[in-house]
Amino acid sequence: MTEDTRSADRRTLLEWIEADREALIDFLSRFVRAASPNPPGDTREATAVLTDALGADGLPFRIVAPQETMPNIVGSFDGGRPGRHLVLNGHIDVFPAQESAPGDRDPWSGAVEDGKLYGRGVADMKCGTASSVIAYRYLYRLRERLSGRLTLTAVSDEETGGRWGARYLMENFRDEVLGDCCLNGEPSGIHTVRFGDKGTLRFTLTARTRGAHGAYPHLSESATKIIVRVATELEALEDIEPNMPEEIRAALAEPAAVAAVESSLGTGASEVVPRVTVNIGMLHGGIKVNVLPDECQMQIDVRIPIGVDREMVRGRIEEILTRYPQVTLEEHIYHSYPYSVCDPKSDMVKILQDNVETLMGHRPPPIISLGGADTRFWRWEGVNAYLYGPNPQSMGRRDEHVEIEEFLHIVRTHTLSAYDYLTAADG
Repeated sequence: MTEDTRSADRRTLLEWIEADREALIDFLSRFVRAASPNPPGDTREATAVLTDALGADGLPFRIVAPQETMPNIVGSFDGGRPGRHLVLNGHIDVFPAQESAPGDRDPWSGAVEDGKLYGRGVADMKCGTASSVIAYRYLYRLRERLSGRLTLTAVSDEETGGRWGARYLMENFRDEVLGDCCLNGEPSGIHTVRFGDKGTLRFTLTARTRGAHGAYPHLSESATKIIVRVATELEALEDIEPNMPEEIRAALAEPAAVAAVESSLGTGASEVVPRVTVNIGMLHGGIKVNVLPDECQMQIDVRIPIGVDREMVRGRIEEILTRYPQVTLEEHIYHSYPYSVCDPKSDMVKILQDNVETLMGHRPPPIISLGGADTRFWRWEGVNAYLYGPNPQSMGRRDEHVEIEEFLHIVRTHTLSAYDYLTAADG
């Protein structure tokens, strides 16, 4: 394929996106309005929004549903010549929504106001998943120009660990979904490309005592006080220093990476090299203010960066608990996993950077995510997998939103980058 042909195809793709602008915004709004909180995890209505769009254009796909209420979409098509296999991955399920406060928007409104689209899960990650579906749609029209294969995976169990989503596909349809590279639109901020994720240890600690009337504390220990002391000791985990490979540390220390982290994540330069974090996500104990609690439960999410041994962290937690025989630990195995990392200088990184520079005038540096994503399943198999998605700062908030222009930029970037990856071997 000549450069003139490539240039003409890229112009055509951008013209299609611009011509469909209002339809694409409406598609994302309808996707957001189809509530898919996980838990409980029923994503059938939201999945139908995607399958209706795919079916309307006659695109190849099928449903893989190990759980009836959690269907996954898998679609593939071949290009006109042999070549590389690119996988587009996104998830359909989202965080549960908080109960609306007076004056709040409906969390499932999909409302477009002041250049933003609002709703639970629009940032994490219906914007990115919609972009994958849209890119898949446009590239199908040009399939004879492509080399290799393009696969779409839209899954329904990312928020609860992937047991019935990406993990299930990788374990049961590995040859179909593994590919040579994976592109994902999880919230990353348009000023960065993410090439690695932290690992996690997620667990529940339960303290049990005899309990007593609150006026008689000499009769029993307080389960809540024990849990508070444990929580205080767990904070020391954040002092663990990552022993990160030098080439990764050097990439993250580039001035562009530092600036991008500060601007897109709303945090200081210290987060360029991610650290261990400890979040007390849920805490519950006691039945009445004047009753000394006989049970208290705490759910904890520990994020573990590249260069920190997860087993060492687990060992430190267990060492802390030796001082608290009243406390038991239950690990959440589907939410506990090692960190993942891939090549920060691959051709897909350069493709993404080139396209963003052309479209937006800046060149996004590769950095490590503070959270986690399904891309880990590909990286664990040695496949390069990258995130490029919208601003992450509103995800999980009552006013979760994406800017319309940012959404359309993600669509353009994913569509052009997938095209470039699947035509790069033609020159």
